[in-house]
Parts: sequence; C-alpha cells; structure tokens
Amino acid sequence: MSKNILEKISSFNKSVVNNSELNCIVENLSSPALENLKTFTDSQKSGSLYGNTIGIKDNINIKGVRMSCGSQILNNYSAPYSATAVERLEGDGGLIVCTTNMDEFAMGSSTEYSIHGPTKNIFGDDIVAGGSSGGSAVAVASDLVDVALGSDTGGSVRQPASFCGIYGLKPTYGRVSRYGLTAFASSFDQIGIFSKSIQDMVNVYQSISGFDLNDSTSSNEPVDNFSYDDSDAQKLKIGLPFEIEKQKNINHEVIDCYLNSIDFFKNKGFEIVEFDMNSLKYAVSVYYVLSTAEAASNLSRFDGIRYGFSNRKEDFDSIYFDTKTQGFGEEVKRRIIIGTYVLSSGYYDQFYSKAQKVRKIIKDELDSCFKEIDLLFLPTSPELPYAINEKKGDPLSMYLGDSFTVPMNLSGIPAINVPLGYSKTGLPIGMQFASNRFNEDKLFSICSFLESHNRVTI
Repeated sequence: MSKNILEKISSFNKSVVNNSELNCIVENLSSPALENLKTFTDSQKSGSLYGNTIGIKDNINIKGVRMSCGSQILNNYSAPYSATAVERLEGDGGLIVCTTNMDEFAMGSSTEYSIHGPTKNIFGDDIVAGGSSGGSAVAVASDLVDVALGSDTGGSVRQPASFCGIYGLKPTYGRVSRYGLTAFASSFDQIGIFSKSIQDMVNVYQSISGFDLNDSTSSNEPVDNFSYDDSDAQKLKIGLPFEIEKQKNINHEVIDCYLNSIDFFKNKGFEIVEFDMNSLKYAVSVYYVLSTAEAASNLSRFDGIRYGFSNRKEDFDSIYFDTKTQGFGEEVKRRIIIGTYVLSSGYYDQFYSKAQKVRKIIKDELDSCFKEIDLLFLPTSPELPYAINEKKGDPLSMYLGDSFTVPMNLSGIPAINVPLGYSKTGLPIGMQFASNRFNEDKLFSICSFLESHNRVTI
C-alpha cells in the first residue's frame, strides 16, 4: 500500500474535521476505502485514477452505504448495489472516500433543501454553495477530495461549480450511465464531474463514459482519448447566442466578466460568430413544466410501503398521505404539486404537451447553430453567489437562476463551467461553454487553452 495514499487518506480525515462547518460531507468512507485498497488488482493500481480521492453525490448508489438523497424519506436507506459510474471509478483505481450533501432529490439551486442542513461556500460561511450538487462542489473547492461526481438536471453541476470557482462538466445525455442514479427527471438527468484541473476532468470522464447494458438511455458512441494541441484549439469557432449585455436581471459584474472574456478570445484570433436564438427565452418555463412532471412520476415510488420512511397507519390512503407529507421537504412537495398539475386531465395539452413541442424547437435551434460553430459561450449563472436564506422564500427567483443552464439539458448537449473571474468582493464568476453532442473534446480543448494562457481563476 502506497505511503502517499495513506498520508492522503489521513489528510482527508483531518480536513473533514477541520472543515466540518462547511457541511459538505454526508458519509465519511475513508475506512472502507482503505480496506478496498488492500484488494486492488494490478490493473487498478495502474489505472488512471489510482490514488485519487473521490466524493460521490448522495443520490448515486454505493453498495452498502446510506444514500439519503438529502431527504427524510430515505434517511435510513442503504444502497443494494453500486452505480455503474462508481464501479468504473473504482475499476480505474479511484478511492471513494465520502458521499456529499445535496438539495433534497436534487431539487434546488443552493444546497439549502437538505435534511443534513445547508452546505456553506468556501468563499464565505454565509454564502450558498449552489446546488443541487453543492456538497460535491465544496468538497473539491476546499481540497477535501481531488474530484467528485454530481448530477445535472438543469444546471446542478455547472451552477455550484460557478459559485465555488471550479470546473463542472455536464456530459452529453447518454454518455455516462445513469444506472444507480436516483431519478429526478429521467430525460434530463446526467451524472457530471467536478475538478480543479482539466486533466483530472478528462481522466474521470474517460473512466465513467461509455455504453452500459443496464441503462437503456446509454449511448454506444465511442469514447475517444483526448489530446491537446494549442493551435487546433484556436481554430474553434465560438458562438454568442444573444446579446448578453442587453438582457435583464443579469449582474453587471457577470456581464463585465463575459465581455472581457470575449475580448480575450478576439485578441487571440478566435473566430466569433453572433446570432439570435429566440427560443432560449422559453427554456426555463419549458424546463420547469417538463422536469416537475417527470419528478411527480418518479417520486411516486416513495409510498411508505416498499422501502424508506413510512408513517404506518391502518389504511393505505393514510400511509401514502402521511408518509409523503412528513417525508418530503417543502421544495420537493412544491415540485410534485406543480408536476401533478401539468399532467392532470384538462391541463396536459395546455402545459405538458405544448412544452414538449417547444423543447423540440429549442433542440432544433441549437442543432442548427452547431452547423456554423464549435462552441457556445455564455455565463453559467446570471447572478453572483448569494446569502444563505436569501432566496428560500422566493422560489421563482431561484428558478430564474437556471436561465443559462437548462437549454443544454433540454437538448442533451454537453456543457462545462469554467472559472474566469471574481467580483469586486472576491466571489467567483463562472462562464459556460457548450458543444454539440459527444463533442466533449472541444470543451476540454478550449479549457486547456485557457489554462495554458493563465485565464482560469482557480
């Protein structure tokens, strides 16, 4: 057993104690990680992730480990099998040392909606970490772990990565197996990655990507090895989807960072293409109609009968009602109600069916733009990290924070957050690149270029 790895695990345990106020860790798995390490094969010891410490969001199965999804209803649930992504990480020598805090069932943008309490940002103990994968973002940002997995349904990897000043990747839908990921909205969900370097990101991406028989939505598109060339990166055409500086409700420091980044690309000789994408203004509305509908359907399984929390009563109706009333938190119940409403008789055609049609329009418009460009460039979030409890009473305001991230989930394309600046008060500002399906190599290429030219602000 490597002395360096033992020291790394020891350092992790000390850091967990010293940084407990961050509240980003749910389960410390360092002891079982050390036991697993003793059984590693030669293949695992020579794997690309050997010795890397990894955090796993609390909605991704690890066999025998509590997986609560940040919810009372699953607080005592132990996963009976490991997710495919987890198995692949361990197969490449990765050390899974913890599970990480999250918004309940991944429904939130701040990691405040959790039975484990809010996760705090390293940039201020009164600042949200973003969500719903805030625990994973903070675990990486604070150097508790080398890399971490999260899930991204409408921005839940990219937005907390932006708020915490690190990389956050949402791969192409179907690129990474969702087997073992607790479903929020099945046609949107994708396991994503947090890291502080693109090379670490690439290593994890290549480890967990690829076809999986256990996931019917998994793609058999081949996963190519990534190699970087500076001159090739400069040939990438960058598209600006609309005039960000003229959009309402965007923080002026976010706009300044965006415009400064564009100036940098122009000075480096990148071809910049500007165009209108009129359908994107409907993205948030479409997303919250469709995702809540899918959530209402997916969460119906938590009925108090088969597993999880149950408030036992004499009749089934009481069991169902009381279990869900007491087991689900306020944000989850809000979204279940909305989803049930849009799927109900008389409103299905008015909301759900119409939203599906607009989703197709958004997808087609994005497909069309990638015939002309290689990358879309826009802010990850229209706002800076905000104070804990600032928006809990205003869910609509929180939903609008997803304006720039949900189009990529609606269309299934990959996107990555890149930390490219700070506000005057020292809060991180992230920008987002998106590419066509299965073109993650272009995202890695532009990020590598920015790293090599000292533009990344990690």
